[in-house]
Amino acid sequence: MKREVLQRLLDAWREKRPVVLATDHASGVQQLIGAADAAGAALADAARDALARDACVTHEGAGGAIFLQPFNPPLRMIIVGAVHIAQPLASMAALAEYDVAIVDPRAAFATAARFPGVTLTTEWPDQALRALAPDARTAIVTLTHDPKLDDPALRVALRSPAFYVGALGSKKTHGARVARLREEGFTDAEIARIHAPVGLDIEARSPAEIAISILAEITQLLRGASR
Repeated sequence: MKREVLQRLLDAWREKRPVVLATDHASGVQQLIGAADAAGAALADAARDALARDACVTHEGAGGAIFLQPFNPPLRMIIVGAVHIAQPLASMAALAEYDVAIVDPRAAFATAARFPGVTLTTEWPDQALRALAPDARTAIVTLTHDPKLDDPALRVALRSPAFYVGALGSKKTHGARVARLREEGFTDAEIARIHAPVGLDIEARSPAEIAISILAEITQLLRGASR
């Protein structure tokens, strides 16, 4: 790999920009393709597919085969509310290779004993989310069921590039949430980003089952799967 290509790859990693390293099989020539680049429509589409799948692919173009290796920023999950559901969700998300952070100003809940090995912050949710700076590889889930905590987090989440925003609560609870956000100036398009009630409808009952439904929905959106 040429020094210039390596430096651009390292710069993208530091800046948390997804890029694909494209290597021509015949010549060995390499280039970096960003998620928004149009380096030949078919090649760009293949590169975006590699990023979405987090998997290497070989693109057969007019000039021959090109090997595409994706370099995505790390996956992150920010969970607002150190509640019972958050415990299995944090564990499952870590197994799925998410870097997990728990946000809850209630220090008695957000403890290392309940969430070993997880980043914990007891700042108010809006302040915590701004500090955590969610990016396009971040999923945000609010679980407190308390508007005083969930709403501040959602205000930041909806205007962030996070790929997933989910909120616990019934349809009635979400209806009230939507009304509050509209009063605060959020558009219907912004509010529509919220997955609520959170998780896939699998008739989940226990905290662990609900956590499974949430992680499944996040995975479905991340990978671009259809229902």
